[in-house]
Amino acid sequence: MGDATTAPATSGGPLRPYLAVLRSRVRSQQAYPLSFAADLLSSLLIGLVEFAEVWVIYDNVPVLGGLNLRGMLLLFGLSSLAFAVAQIMVGHTDTLPTYIRLGTLDAFHLRPQPLLLQLITSDISLRRLARAAVALTVLVIGLFANPIAWSLATVTLLLVSIGSGIAIFAGLFVVAAGLQFFLVDGSELTNSFTYGGNFASQQPTSVFGNPLKLLFGFAVPVAFVAYLPTIALLGRPGTAWLPANLAWASPVAALWVWGLALGCWQIGVRHYQGGGG
Repeated sequence: MGDATTAPATSGGPLRPYLAVLRSRVRSQQAYPLSFAADLLSSLLIGLVEFAEVWVIYDNVPVLGGLNLRGMLLLFGLSSLAFAVAQIMVGHTDTLPTYIRLGTLDAFHLRPQPLLLQLITSDISLRRLARAAVALTVLVIGLFANPIAWSLATVTLLLVSIGSGIAIFAGLFVVAAGLQFFLVDGSELTNSFTYGGNFASQQPTSVFGNPLKLLFGFAVPVAFVAYLPTIALLGRPGTAWLPANLAWASPVAALWVWGLALGCWQIGVRHYQGGGG
């Protein structure tokens, strides 16, 4: 009798509960097509406005940080695509302060799955696909517009950079969520590392002063998301602190961010004392 009741629940592997939650979130967002279309349009406009901002800069300054307008397409595409995909996957973790204030986070502790994985799979923002589509379009144009010497190495570097960039931004979102256990209403501070990191990654890191190069190159390593892969693909040497061959170390940067993220999360969970309701 026990086998008959537990077999359906365990079939499909340990990810089955999370996939079921995600499917339900997708269906709920598609239940109101007009609202969903409006959300897609707003996300599309955000992506276009971000691109327009960078375009205006390079339209007035032909070369910035060693990159021209065509190089900017590659830089913006890599950065925005990584951020948009990470935002779709884990961007909703910024709702954690709401769960903490309402005490609904306590219900997560009653389930047998890990708390962080429950939070990550608690929602998925399909509207942000439009923003990712803008970034992907710009990236494809940038790849064709620039004189890249294509080889197995450059293709591998491109794929590794995209995957590592997504992981870096996803880790930064988790870092921000972990800090919310202490700050609760400090989302503006944590946004400076997530959304601020996205803005910083859209700029050539070579134009920053040494303190900012240390910050965005190593402490919050968003330079590994787009700047280093861009100059490596274009065959540019980079700077003394950030040479082009460091682009291959983007997985190491992603591991550093996730080590920091899991550490912040574990400390935050241990600090959490419940909603008190």
